[in-house]
Amino acid sequence: MTEAATGAPPPAPSPAPGARLGICVEIAVKDDPRLLAALDSLAAQHRPPDRVLIAASPLIPDELAETAVRRHPSLQVELVRLPGGPVDARVEAMPYLHEPTTAFLDSDEVAPPEWLERIVAPLERGEVAFAGGPTRPLRPAENSIQRYMEMLEESIYQDLVPRNIAYLPLGNTAWDTRVLKEFGFDARVTAEDHDLETRVLAAGHRGVFLPEAWVFHDKSYETSYLRWARKRYVWLFQMAVSLMKNDRLSQRWHEHRKPVRHPLYYVEALMKPVAFVHARLRWSRVSAAPSTPQGPGPSSQ
Repeated sequence: MTEAATGAPPPAPSPAPGARLGICVEIAVKDDPRLLAALDSLAAQHRPPDRVLIAASPLIPDELAETAVRRHPSLQVELVRLPGGPVDARVEAMPYLHEPTTAFLDSDEVAPPEWLERIVAPLERGEVAFAGGPTRPLRPAENSIQRYMEMLEESIYQDLVPRNIAYLPLGNTAWDTRVLKEFGFDARVTAEDHDLETRVLAAGHRGVFLPEAWVFHDKSYETSYLRWARKRYVWLFQMAVSLMKNDRLSQRWHEHRKPVRHPLYYVEALMKPVAFVHARLRWSRVSAAPSTPQGPGPSSQ
């Protein structure tokens, strides 16, 4: 267990299909104390990870960081402080990934004991480049925002993802690390999951949605309408940038999603045109920039 990053060794040779793969679980986090519950769930896995990499913002409190790396002696936990927020941390954390399989868990997610063995199974069989599962509420909704987010996630995992796996959120996914590193995260596009999955699928790799590989999602912090509106606007803007970059706008317009029967769905619909214009302006400015700028290699923190 350490809060110092050491030099990342080269990837191990690709094992034969059916072999048990070394697994790193990465958690990108800013300052979220729910990180500790996520780590508790990893310590209770039937198939424990070989390593847990916490890609942390510089804003993570020292006490939280120290507790995270020392909380479970049974886990090999490495915490690296990287510039920016969680999305930036994922970009900069790429040199620290060296196990054959990388799984992503969000700091507000809690995995049941069967999660890791279920989500890596199709990768160990050599069937896919990535796999992912849905979320379930950790506890009953306590307000309208939480209820809307529950309904929205139900729509994503029951309606959208089964028809187009490129919409699979990155939290609760597992990846062939060689594929992950080959395609990487584009720092210009902060809807990093949709952009990555779209490019990987376009190159001929396969992904699979596993309804049985679910995790709990803790929405207890969703209590402010202003914060909700800001987060949802940013998500709409980010997704629009990815759709523009990957030339998927026409496809998106022709998709027939079932509306979420909640008042906040219509509030969100009013934000979409503004987010689209914002995304168009943003992409026109950054599209000529390099897709994956050189990040720093592993160094002591």
